[in-house]
Amino acid sequence: MSSATPTSGTSPVRRLSLAGVLRLRRPSEIWFKPALSSVAAVAPPNLLLLALGRLDLAMYTMAGSLCALYAHNRPYAARARTLAWVVLGMLGGLAVALVTASLTRNAVVLVTVGALLAAVQKALCDATRVGPPGNVVLTFISSAALFVPQTLGQVPGHLALATAAGVWAWLVGMAPAPIRPHGPERRATAQALNAAAAYAASHRTGEDAPARAAGYAAVQAAWQTLLALPSTGARATTRHALERLVVRAEVALAAPADADPERLRAWAHALRGGGRIPRTGDAPGDRDELLGVDAELAARPAPLWQRLGPLAPIAARTALGCALAGYASLALGIGRPYWALVTAAALYQANLTLTWSRAVQRVVGNLAGVLLFAAIAPLAHLGQALLVLCCLALNFGAEALITRNYWLGSVCVTPMALLVTEFAGYQAPGVLMTERAVDTLVGALVGFLAAVVVTNRRAGNRVEEAVTAADRARERAARLLAEAAPAPGALEAARRGLAAALTDLRATADGAAGEWWGRALPQERVVLAERSGHRTLAEAVRRQAVRPDRDAGTRTEDVRP
Repeated sequence: MSSATPTSGTSPVRRLSLAGVLRLRRPSEIWFKPALSSVAAVAPPNLLLLALGRLDLAMYTMAGSLCALYAHNRPYAARARTLAWVVLGMLGGLAVALVTASLTRNAVVLVTVGALLAAVQKALCDATRVGPPGNVVLTFISSAALFVPQTLGQVPGHLALATAAGVWAWLVGMAPAPIRPHGPERRATAQALNAAAAYAASHRTGEDAPARAAGYAAVQAAWQTLLALPSTGARATTRHALERLVVRAEVALAAPADADPERLRAWAHALRGGGRIPRTGDAPGDRDELLGVDAELAARPAPLWQRLGPLAPIAARTALGCALAGYASLALGIGRPYWALVTAAALYQANLTLTWSRAVQRVVGNLAGVLLFAAIAPLAHLGQALLVLCCLALNFGAEALITRNYWLGSVCVTPMALLVTEFAGYQAPGVLMTERAVDTLVGALVGFLAAVVVTNRRAGNRVEEAVTAADRARERAARLLAEAAPAPGALEAARRGLAAALTDLRATADGAAGEWWGRALPQERVVLAERSGHRTLAEAVRRQAVRPDRDAGTRTEDVRP
C-alpha cells in the first residue's frame, strides 16, 4: 500500500481562518478538579503570608502552588511521579531565573535567558506529554522571577518557599486518592467507551471519519492510563476489569457494524461514581487480549532524546519568538517585558494553524481581561485581604472556564496576573492596563511572525515515517492472521500496535496539514494506509470471534473503586 503515488491534498500556503476560533466547547468532565485544587494549593500559603504581613513573597509560594494544576487525568501512582517532576522542573527554572537576576540587571540578558528557558520548558513538556497547562505556567514563573531584584543570599530562602508550596501542591493533587483511588482510570475507560459508541452510531449514518479518529484517540489515551497502573497487587484486579472494557471499545471501533452503542454507553455510565465495574462477559479472545496487554507492558518507551528530536522546530520558534517579543517590549519602554515573552510562549502549538488560533484567543482573552481588571480593581484596593480573595476567585474562574475555550480562561488569568503584581505594593491601574494590553499585542504579533519564519520542514518527513510505521504494523498483523495458530497474545499485541500506529498517523497528518509553506503531503498514501489498516483491524476482530454477550450489560465485576 505504500507504493501509491504521493499527491498533495493541500495547498503549500495554508489559509488562516477565524471561523470557530472563539467558539465555546462543552466544559471538561472534571473542570472543577483543577479549579478546586488550584484554590486549595494557593490559598493557605497566601493567607499565611497575609497574616505575617509578607505578601511581597507570594510570588515564590505561588510558583510552587501552581504545580497543583497538572496531572489531573493521570492515575494516582503516575500522578505522584508526574507532580514530583513538575515541582522539580519548576524549581529548576526558578533557580536559574533567580540566580540570573542576582547576577545582572541587564534587561537584554534577562530576556534572552527567559527565551531560552521557555524553549527548554516547551520542548520538555511536549516530549514528556505532561499535559495541560504545559509549559505556560513554568515559563510564567521563571520569566517573572527574572525581573524581580535579587541578591545571591536571598535565593536559597526564596527557593525554600517555592519548595514548601510545591510539596503542599503535591499533597493537594494526591488528596483524592484515598477517597476514590480508581477515579482517573475509570473516567478514561468511560471516555473510550463513549467515543466508541459515538463512532458506532455515526458509522450507520455514513459520517464517521471524525468520530473514528476521536474514538481511536480516546482508546489510546485509556490504554496509556491503564498501562501506568501496577500490574500486580490489589489494584491490578481493577486494572484487568477496566482493560476488558477498553478491549470492547477497540472491538467496536474495528467492527462498528456489530457494535451496540447503547450497551457501550451503559457500560460507560456504570463507571461513573463508585459503583461496581461492569462485566463484558466471557469471550473466546479474553486470554489472548490480556496477554497482548502484558506484551505492551513489557515494551520500553522511546528514549527522551528521540522524542525531543522532532520538537526542534517548535523549540526554535519558541526561543526566537520569545526573545524578539521581549526585545520589542523593551524597545517600547515597557517595564515588564516578561509579559510579552510569556504571551509569545503561550502561542506555540503543534502547527502554525493552531498557533494562529491560539494567538487570536490570547489577544481576545487578555484584552477582555484588562477590562475586567478595571472593574474589580477598586474592590481589590480596599484592603490586602480583598486583594487575596479576588485573586483566589479569579484563579478558580480561570481553571473552570479554560476548558471551554482558551480565551475564556484568559479573561480571568489576566486580571489575576495584574493583581498579583500588587502584592508587593500598590500599582497605578492605568499603567498596568496599558502595559499589559501593549505587551499582549506585541507578544502575539512578534511571536506569530516568528512561527511563520521558522517553518517545520520535518513535518512532511514525519508523515512519511508514520505511513511506513502503519504499513509495517498492518503487515505484521496480516502475517499473524494468515497463521493457523499464532502464539498466545501475539495477534492481540499486533492489533493494538496497529491501532496505535493508525492513531499516530492521523495525529501526525493533521499536524503537518496545518503547517506553513509545507511541502506536498502524501495524502493518497495516508488514506490508503488508514483504509487498509482499519480493514485489517476488523479482520483481526472477526478472527478472534470477540462478540459481547447479549446479557453482558447487566453483570458486574465485584471490584470497588
